[in-house]
Amino acid sequence: MTKMAGRKPKHFLWQVEGKVAKIRLDRPERKNPLTFESYAELRDTFRDLVYADDVDAVVFLPNGGNFCSGGDVHDIIGPLVKMDMKELLAFTRMTGDFVKAMLNCGKPIIAAVDGVAVGAGAIIAMASDIRIATPEAKTAFLFTRVGLAGCDMGACAILPRIIGQGRTAELLYTGRTMSAAEGERWGFYNRLVDAAALEADALDMAARIVSGPTFAHGITKIQLNQEWSMGLDQAIEAEAQAQAICMQTGDFKRAYEAFVAKQKPVFEGN
Repeated sequence: MTKMAGRKPKHFLWQVEGKVAKIRLDRPERKNPLTFESYAELRDTFRDLVYADDVDAVVFLPNGGNFCSGGDVHDIIGPLVKMDMKELLAFTRMTGDFVKAMLNCGKPIIAAVDGVAVGAGAIIAMASDIRIATPEAKTAFLFTRVGLAGCDMGACAILPRIIGQGRTAELLYTGRTMSAAEGERWGFYNRLVDAAALEADALDMAARIVSGPTFAHGITKIQLNQEWSMGLDQAIEAEAQAQAICMQTGDFKRAYEAFVAKQKPVFEGN
């Protein structure tokens, strides 16, 4: 298994506390835009998380009052207009691979959003499992604003499952900002909290998750993603198999024994 606590990324901040990894993009003076290098390093980090036994949940946090302003205009968009098709496809596949790595990392991901979360920043929030925001959060899938289609990094597949087809179509065609209140009302955000409480609230949620049966949480994340493309009969059978696997874990036995003893179970993730 891989140890992630000692990881030292070059292009974002990383800290592991109590099996919760905290990520902050680290260009607060520019509202934390992404670069070619940070995209690739984030993709590789989430790919490695599949094999990590010292991280059971991930929290994306804002930095300097903002979450992420998307792809850097000068560091990404400028060079893209000079690339040929092969180079462009390599880039768009890399950004898509980042989202796939988030979906397939086996760890619950929480996005704590304050300020700007636009473009790829909105995608990071979208690809997370749980989203918490401040009332000041501004979320926009603004790809049309730069002459691109709204179908970027899985937006046309994932966003309708969260907020519905019509609302997704509006946001992707217009590129307009979704307010925090709209995001909560539409189900994009699980809840809104004051900025001063945002980090503590997100980390408390992560702590509750990692105190649970983390092996089973990984199975839950797999099923949440894989069942999108299954029929109902397939999904029920897949869940039957998944649950049978979890019934062989020590955590299932620990929960039963704690219930019999009228105690709270202490899960060990196996």
